Amino acid sequence: QVRVVESGGGLVQAGDSLRLSCAASGRTFNNYYKAWFRQAPGKEREFVAAISGSGGTTYYADSVKGRFTISRDNAKNTLDLQMNSLKPEDTAVYYCAARVRVSLSPKDDYDYWGQGTQVTVSS
Repeated sequence: QVRVVESGGGLVQAGDSLRLSCAASGRTFNNYYKAWFRQAPGKEREFVAAISGSGGTTYYADSVKGRFTISRDNAKNTLDLQMNSLKPEDTAVYYCAARVRVSLSPKDDYDYWGQGTQVTVSS
Protein backbone atom coordinates (compact mmCIF):
# COMPACT_ATOMS: atom_id res chain seq x y z
CA GLN A 1 0.00 0.00 0.00
CA VAL A 2 1.38 3.39 -0.99
CA ARG A 3 1.31 6.13 1.62
CA VAL A 4 2.22 9.78 1.21
CA VAL A 5 2.46 11.82 4.40
CA GLU A 6 3.20 15.53 4.74
CA SER A 7 4.62 17.25 7.80
CA GLY A 8 6.02 20.60 8.84
CA GLY A 9 3.03 22.90 8.60
CA GLY A 10 2.20 25.46 11.24
CA LEU A 11 1.39 29.03 12.13
CA VAL A 12 4.00 31.64 11.25
CA GLN A 13 4.20 35.37 10.74
CA ALA A 14 4.60 37.14 7.43
CA GLY A 15 8.23 37.11 6.37
CA ASP A 16 9.03 33.90 8.22
CA SER A 17 10.22 30.63 6.73
CA LEU A 18 8.85 27.13 6.95
CA ARG A 19 9.96 23.80 5.56
CA LEU A 20 7.47 21.14 4.56
CA SER A 21 8.42 17.50 4.17
CA CYS A 22 6.71 14.59 2.49
CA ALA A 23 7.55 10.95 3.10
CA ALA A 24 6.39 8.22 0.73
CA SER A 25 6.28 4.52 1.46
CA GLY A 26 5.10 1.43 -0.35
CA ARG A 27 6.93 2.18 -3.59
CA THR A 28 9.58 4.47 -4.99
CA PHE A 29 9.12 7.31 -7.45
CA ASN A 30 12.71 7.81 -8.54
CA ASN A 31 11.87 8.11 -12.22
CA TYR A 32 8.81 10.29 -11.88
CA TYR A 33 7.76 13.79 -10.99
CA LYS A 34 6.65 14.81 -7.53
CA ALA A 35 4.90 18.04 -6.72
CA TRP A 36 3.36 20.31 -4.13
CA PHE A 37 -0.13 21.75 -4.45
CA ARG A 38 -2.13 23.93 -2.09
CA GLN A 39 -5.74 24.80 -1.44
CA ALA A 40 -6.84 27.93 0.34
CA PRO A 41 -10.28 28.22 1.96
CA GLY A 42 -12.96 28.74 -0.65
CA LYS A 43 -10.55 28.28 -3.54
CA GLU A 44 -9.63 25.49 -5.88
CA ARG A 45 -6.48 23.49 -5.41
CA GLU A 46 -3.56 25.07 -7.22
CA PHE A 47 -0.14 23.97 -8.38
CA VAL A 48 2.83 25.21 -6.33
CA ALA A 49 5.96 23.41 -7.52
CA ALA A 50 7.14 20.21 -9.22
CA ILE A 51 10.44 18.39 -9.56
CA SER A 52 11.62 15.75 -12.01
CA GLY A 53 12.66 12.28 -10.98
CA SER A 54 16.35 13.15 -11.01
CA GLY A 55 15.76 16.47 -9.33
CA GLY A 56 17.38 18.27 -12.20
CA THR A 57 14.27 20.06 -13.44
CA THR A 58 11.93 22.16 -11.36
CA TYR A 59 8.81 24.21 -12.03
CA TYR A 60 7.18 26.85 -9.86
CA ALA A 61 3.96 28.80 -9.85
CA ASP A 62 4.63 32.47 -10.53
CA SER A 63 3.24 33.35 -7.12
CA VAL A 64 6.01 31.44 -5.30
CA LYS A 65 8.92 31.73 -7.72
CA GLY A 66 12.00 33.07 -5.96
CA ARG A 67 10.59 32.35 -2.49
CA PHE A 68 9.96 28.60 -2.49
CA THR A 69 12.40 25.79 -3.31
CA ILE A 70 11.39 22.21 -4.02
CA SER A 71 13.85 19.37 -3.50
CA ARG A 72 13.83 15.60 -3.24
CA ASP A 73 15.94 12.80 -1.79
CA ASN A 74 15.33 9.62 -3.74
CA ALA A 75 17.39 7.52 -1.34
CA LYS A 76 14.98 8.47 1.44
CA ASN A 77 11.90 8.69 -0.82
CA THR A 78 11.19 12.18 0.47
CA LEU A 79 10.13 15.52 -0.98
CA ASP A 80 10.66 18.91 0.64
CA LEU A 81 9.40 22.44 0.12
CA GLN A 82 11.42 25.28 1.62
CA MET A 83 9.20 28.33 1.91
CA ASN A 84 10.80 31.70 2.59
CA SER A 85 9.38 35.21 2.84
CA LEU A 86 5.96 33.80 3.55
CA LYS A 87 2.92 35.98 2.88
CA PRO A 88 -0.62 35.80 4.26
CA GLU A 89 -1.78 34.72 0.80
CA ASP A 90 0.34 31.58 1.16
CA THR A 91 -2.10 30.38 3.81
CA ALA A 92 -3.50 27.05 2.64
CA VAL A 93 -3.47 23.32 3.10
CA TYR A 94 -0.40 22.03 1.29
CA TYR A 95 -0.49 18.66 -0.43
CA CYS A 96 2.31 16.43 -1.62
CA ALA A 97 1.70 14.45 -4.81
CA ALA A 98 3.54 11.77 -6.74
CA ARG A 99 2.91 10.05 -10.02
CA VAL A 100 3.98 6.89 -11.79
CA ARG A 101 3.34 7.93 -15.35
CA VAL A 102 4.80 10.17 -17.97
CA SER A 103 2.79 13.31 -18.64
CA LEU A 104 3.16 16.33 -20.85
CA SER A 105 2.67 18.68 -17.93
CA PRO A 106 4.39 18.82 -14.52
CA LYS A 107 1.08 20.03 -13.09
CA ASP A 108 -1.15 17.10 -14.03
CA ASP A 109 -1.73 13.37 -13.73
CA TYR A 110 -0.66 12.75 -10.15
CA ASP A 111 -1.61 9.34 -8.80
CA TYR A 112 -0.87 9.59 -5.09
CA TRP A 113 -1.76 12.36 -2.68
CA GLY A 114 -1.14 13.04 0.97
CA GLN A 115 -3.73 14.24 3.45
CA GLY A 116 -2.27 17.72 3.56
CA THR A 117 -0.62 19.96 6.14
CA GLN A 118 -1.96 23.35 7.17
CA VAL A 119 0.18 26.44 6.71
CA THR A 120 -1.14 29.64 8.21
CA VAL A 121 0.68 32.95 7.73
CA SER A 122 -0.43 35.84 9.89
CA SER A 123 0.08 39.47 8.91
